[in-house]
Amino acid sequence: MVRIRRWGGIAAAVLAAELLVAGTAAHAAAPTPDPVPVSVEDAVTAKLVGQARATADQHADESDTRITVTRKNSQWAFGTAVAVASHEKDQHPTGAVFIARAEAGTWRVNFDGEAGFSELAAESPLVNKQEKTVFAQTPGTMSAGGDYRTGMALPFAVGQTWTLTGGPHGWGSAAPYSSIDLAGGDQVVRAARAGTAYTMCTGWIRVIHDRGYSTDYYHLWSSISVNGAAVGQGAFLGYTGTDVTCGGSATGRHVHFGLRQNSAYVPIAGHDIGKWAFVQGAAYQGGARHGTAWAGVGGGLYNYGALGFNQAVVDANGGGTLTKRAGPGTGYAVRGSVGDGATVTVSCSANGTSHTGRYGTTALWNRLSDGTWVSDAYLWTGLNGAINGWC
Repeated sequence: MVRIRRWGGIAAAVLAAELLVAGTAAHAAAPTPDPVPVSVEDAVTAKLVGQARATADQHADESDTRITVTRKNSQWAFGTAVAVASHEKDQHPTGAVFIARAEAGTWRVNFDGEAGFSELAAESPLVNKQEKTVFAQTPGTMSAGGDYRTGMALPFAVGQTWTLTGGPHGWGSAAPYSSIDLAGGDQVVRAARAGTAYTMCTGWIRVIHDRGYSTDYYHLWSSISVNGAAVGQGAFLGYTGTDVTCGGSATGRHVHFGLRQNSAYVPIAGHDIGKWAFVQGAAYQGGARHGTAWAGVGGGLYNYGALGFNQAVVDANGGGTLTKRAGPGTGYAVRGSVGDGATVTVSCSANGTSHTGRYGTTALWNRLSDGTWVSDAYLWTGLNGAINGWC
């Protein structure tokens, strides 16, 4: 069931619903099957509009809201909520997957990524087993916490090279710069990591992953129609396109790929995706680094696949190779070398002699799976500290 409403025409309903929605509050009372005076569509709209108002910029005016209830019984509802953007440059729709429960004459509404969402998902009979597994995981640390590991590949086939047509920029016109634009290859857009997938609107797919992450894919042509389907990393989502059914604009076919964590878009800079660490510049500028190799706007990104949570990419900081040692310091014997851009597996870490690399100075050394040691100053791990415990 779909409800499409013009914001200006629902002001009274929104104000009334805002008084009744217990979206992020604790349980008001034991669930009741009694009829709820406010429809779930109005309750979800109220919350969506409230969030959109809080983040809207000068271009966001008179947008539609599209509430799609895909599953429902007398006490529960599940679906998607989208605030459609204007068809202007730098505008993109915003939205969420929602769960709602009738509680003492109100609807408690939670959006994906919110703390209460996993709680409701665990109890709802409308949520399937795969979804419960993904939703029940404790949301991961926000990027500000120093953990930038995603376990994601780039959103196209591993082994292909696509063009970075737009460096880090906002999902809409505003910060954070959560998104990049990619085009080329076979034009097939694929899931960056396993999770559960949802059609937000035509041309827009969201995949909810573990560790609090989700990824958005917009402008797709022939996108799949999904309502909580389990998808593996690399699963087909659609083709690059110029679809703007839910607002925004697109020049030339591409995928607008956005990164979210814990219900909000987060800066893509610093995160590893496909073994590239993204770097922010001015909007649509910046680029990505794989080891010492740099790719700016117009450059090619080769999809190396996902970096494991106990793995690292060698960044020799301009050098061709990194020396491996018999222990955690330069006083130990040389035990060969490893090339810039190589992927290594870290067994454990210890402190040793201090070194300065691209990202600063550290005394941390990592023991590799072959028993040799390298300075953490010359590895990109995505974490400030030991990634696999201490030796």
